[in-house]
Amino acid sequence: MTTPATNTQNVSLRQALGFWLKLGFISFGGPAGQIAIMHQELVVKRQWISERRFLHALNYCMMLPGPEAQQLATYLGWLMHRTWGGIVAGALFVLPSLLILITLSWVYLAYGDVALVAGLFYGIKPAVAAIVLHAVHRIGSKALKNSLHWALAAAAFVAIFALHVPFPAIVAGAALAGFLGGRYAPDAFNANTQNNADELPDDGPRPAHTFFTWGKLIRIIVIGALLWLLPMLALVAFYGWEHTYSQMAWFFTKAALLTFGGAYAVLPYVYEGAVNYYSWLTPVQMIDGLALGEATPGPLIMVVAFVAFIGGYINEVFGPEQLLLAGAVAAIIVTWFTFLPSFLFILGGGPLVESTHGNLKFTAPLTGITAAVVGVILNLGLYFIYHVIWPAGFAAAIDWVALSITVAAVAALFVFNRGVITVLISCGLLGLASQWLLGA
Repeated sequence: MTTPATNTQNVSLRQALGFWLKLGFISFGGPAGQIAIMHQELVVKRQWISERRFLHALNYCMMLPGPEAQQLATYLGWLMHRTWGGIVAGALFVLPSLLILITLSWVYLAYGDVALVAGLFYGIKPAVAAIVLHAVHRIGSKALKNSLHWALAAAAFVAIFALHVPFPAIVAGAALAGFLGGRYAPDAFNANTQNNADELPDDGPRPAHTFFTWGKLIRIIVIGALLWLLPMLALVAFYGWEHTYSQMAWFFTKAALLTFGGAYAVLPYVYEGAVNYYSWLTPVQMIDGLALGEATPGPLIMVVAFVAFIGGYINEVFGPEQLLLAGAVAAIIVTWFTFLPSFLFILGGGPLVESTHGNLKFTAPLTGITAAVVGVILNLGLYFIYHVIWPAGFAAAIDWVALSITVAAVAALFVFNRGVITVLISCGLLGLASQWLLGA
């Protein structure tokens, strides 16, 4: 049965507010699960959005940097209730996860050496490594459609693994390769979009606020620039440029602009900066943070809140008596600077992206970036496996228990198609049991 087209203006903001708040607490399962929940609730169950309009919005969000599920929520909120609808939808998609992660991060640091917590994380870490490998397979199966895509992925892997090329340089190179590919090998870089750029992606009338005008775009850019600049200037004025908070704001602003391909694509950049350059946390803590991000609702990129909390907490920004406050403020700052660009891309760029939909000059560079991202994520997965199986380095013995749990997690994901939450819980219990048996 075909879902009838729906006039989105018949949905009140109060009705939508209740749904977005609920979604913020039940959005488990990563981008695929979150998108599936929105489709089931908004298209099938409530019929607030038609099938064609939902898919049209999803296609746009998949082409933008940033967390696609959060951007889709923002887009649909904007579609139904203009700017404030988008802000409410996008914010409520993030805020519950932020509050939960601040709490769990504090518990992790305050009680992480407790046998129960240590045992659970011992099993969860191999699961995270397997989940990253599964992400490589899932994204690669969609992104690598021909030999040129495979070549870009392989080149990106070699660049970051063997040559230690910075992630932004890899993104820039992949974009250039996509642009040239779109010009000289258009069939290989054609996104195969079915809708014409000027077509209405629904049977109903197109809302007036979705039409592009330069005035609206300039207004959004100016407001967005102020929302970024004023907090940044305040941080620099109060603490100085070299302070932890100022550096976090600047670093995660750059990270937000490089998240083509979803959260897994930007994790290598976050890892490189947060762990290797700034030393805000250790490699093991980064894996633990990813595990918390996988196990909580909201976008996976919310792992940046964990990274920030650890950095603020460890650096004792407000002194040894205010560790929780220091970590919480760091998490809030980083969340602001990470997600602000996503709101601007939708609120300001939504109408502009609609007008360029299907334009090969626009989509081919993104196709190149997405292909390269597969190689970058593979590097991250191998790095995680190294730290899980050889926690003391190659010179030490293999942790055979961790290796066994990793193999079990890989089998659960690839062979038995188990969900992420099921795998995390099962591996956590295996880790707890193994630590209890070995301790006994």
